[in-house]
Amino acid sequence: MRAVDVYTVEPWGLYMARPTPGRAQFHYLESWLLPSLGLRASVFHFNPGHERDQDYYLDVGRYTPGPSAWHAEDHYLDLVVRTGKGVELTDVDELLTAVRHGLLSPETAEQAIRTAAAAIDGLARNDYDLHRWLAGQGMRLSWRDRA
Repeated sequence: MRAVDVYTVEPWGLYMARPTPGRAQFHYLESWLLPSLGLRASVFHFNPGHERDQDYYLDVGRYTPGPSAWHAEDHYLDLVVRTGKGVELTDVDELLTAVRHGLLSPETAEQAIRTAAAAIDGLARNDYDLHRWLAGQGMRLSWRDRA
């Protein structure tokens, strides 16, 4: 269990913001769970000396809303978004290892690849602007300290 500062539920997603005590790389994490896209969009607030060249970090997975709790299942693939510059697919090796060891079914892995490809395509069609892409789908994200 982790302390959460803010929960916001929208018809299309769940926002969470929380401190991350004990993490050397970052001190605060904000995330939107977006079930219809199979994505978790996050902003990391890095500690000095641990900054990364990224604006948003997208985790591919299955995010399921429930009446009192949401369920999240990570499918290993991640996308690093640099607004206006590009997107990088990471952790393909982790996905393949998970399938090889029976942690994910081949069907789930295939869906993860399709999800990542759709996100890369959507971002590319919107000049790698996460907000523009999602706004076109009726999803308006808000973040602490960001427009």
